[in-house]
Amino acid sequence: MVPSSPAVEKQVPMEPGPDRELRSWRCLVCYLCFYGFMAQIRPGESFITPYLLGPDKNFTREQVTNEITPVLPYSYLAVLVPVFLLTDYLRYTPVLLLQGLSYVSVWLLLLLGRSVPHMQLMELFYSVTMAARIAYSSYIFSLVQPARYQRVAGYSRAAVLLGVFTSSVLGQLLVTAGGVSFSTLNYISLAFLAFSVVLALFLKRPKRSLFFNRGAAGREPSASASELERMNPGAGGKLGRALRAACRDWVLARMLRELGDSLRRPQLRLWSLWWVFNSAGYYLVVYYVHILWNEVNPTTDSARVYNGAADAASTLLGAITSFAAGFVKIRWARWSKLLIAGVTATQVGLVFLLSRTRHASHIWLCYAAFVLFRGSYQFLVTIATFQIAASLSKELCALVFGVNAFFATIVKTVITFIVSDIRGLGLPVHQQFQLYSVYFLLLSIIYFLGAVLDGLRHCQRGRHQPLPLAQDLKSPTEEKAALALSVPDKDLRSLPPARSPRLSPEDGLGAAGPGSGEQRQSDLAMTPQATGFLSPVPAPSAYTPGPTRASGPDSAAETCPQPAVHPPGVSTLGLQRRVSVSVQNVSQ
Repeated sequence: MVPSSPAVEKQVPMEPGPDRELRSWRCLVCYLCFYGFMAQIRPGESFITPYLLGPDKNFTREQVTNEITPVLPYSYLAVLVPVFLLTDYLRYTPVLLLQGLSYVSVWLLLLLGRSVPHMQLMELFYSVTMAARIAYSSYIFSLVQPARYQRVAGYSRAAVLLGVFTSSVLGQLLVTAGGVSFSTLNYISLAFLAFSVVLALFLKRPKRSLFFNRGAAGREPSASASELERMNPGAGGKLGRALRAACRDWVLARMLRELGDSLRRPQLRLWSLWWVFNSAGYYLVVYYVHILWNEVNPTTDSARVYNGAADAASTLLGAITSFAAGFVKIRWARWSKLLIAGVTATQVGLVFLLSRTRHASHIWLCYAAFVLFRGSYQFLVTIATFQIAASLSKELCALVFGVNAFFATIVKTVITFIVSDIRGLGLPVHQQFQLYSVYFLLLSIIYFLGAVLDGLRHCQRGRHQPLPLAQDLKSPTEEKAALALSVPDKDLRSLPPARSPRLSPEDGLGAAGPGSGEQRQSDLAMTPQATGFLSPVPAPSAYTPGPTRASGPDSAAETCPQPAVHPPGVSTLGLQRRVSVSVQNVSQ
């Protein structure tokens, strides 16, 4: 028998293995994805506009276009920031529950409301559901470790897209094949939404969030507060609370400073501006396209309305283009503006086609234009998402997306008030789409001009000529004095490599080629000892080129005992010969 000892007992694992954690993580993600799928099952959403304009509600097209629909961007602007802050402060699940109750309120008003104010209140509740979407997209990141972020984000996104696609297909099948009325379809949607509210009640509430409830990471500065409380125990509670508040203020100030510094990056600034202006135009098209379809095809036969099929096709194409965008490999710094200009120009043609379609026989052309328009936007918004998120932290990324959405809502609200609202121009829907096509045309011209300017700057850098020969004719003593006056020795790493005429093989150069040129540049940028070759030294009797060494701390340490450092493969005789030949040329 082996006697027991404390060492043997310590080797026995007392905590559950990783299998239990893995099962828990999978259960949480599966339940959240199931909730996200069920929350999108609203088969009557694609047919809200024909329901309002049909005999069930009997609103006029002008009321829906200029009085009811404009309330949506106004209310969305009002609730976006409060819901965004409450989502993080309340740790997601209460806001998800609020979203479910708001959906139920939307369909109750849709079924029971009879007046324009009722429908305007319905738009207010719908704006709350739109603002609360951030709760679902960010909730999953608080449940898993950072190593699993990309995987679970893909799962949640796929669940939402699958839910939207299933909802649209189900609604179209019920209307076309089953002969279900729009009113019955809305009751079915209400039943699914009530079930999603029940699912939201069982969602696990996380212990941390991005900003207000950061957990242990947000309480790191409390050590200094504890020491100060021990030094002054009388005011410890007040001092601790004051210091914790100061730490929170410091974190917010630091994030705002980081946001200002991040906006100096050209790619981040470009895609954020695209997000603001193009998403504003996209949502205006989405808001009013159902009204346009009803004006093009004003049928009272619900079986001939194919809004659900168009929404399902656009969702499927958006999922395909979003997937394909992840495989696009180009030099984004050079081609981003040109890509945006090309896609936006395509959207110009599609929106203009929507504005010119007026006959009922061309309704399928109208559907196809919207499907392509939505797919092109989903392609670019996927690229914009990972371009913005690639160089930012998780907290700063959420802040940038929130700021972009807020400014996009401002742009969308201003355009709505001028173009659609009855207090503004109050234009019919076809004229609105004509203005939207002009809006996208201006954006595409701006992007194209930016791409042309970037191309010209790139060509100018490519044709950059070397320095004139007269600048290479200074004596070594003058060169050393000029460098000592302009740049300290410790900053020689930042000096650009000097361009010099190519020497002949008999001057002691090694093999010519790109490798030797890059090696000369790296050796010239080593340490302050690299200035030694600029001073006049006596020529040795012979010089044998040694092996080429890479620049860096190791190579610099090896060359420290040498009195002077020369470019690899170049003898001092070659340097003196170059200076003497140059002086003779000048004298001639």
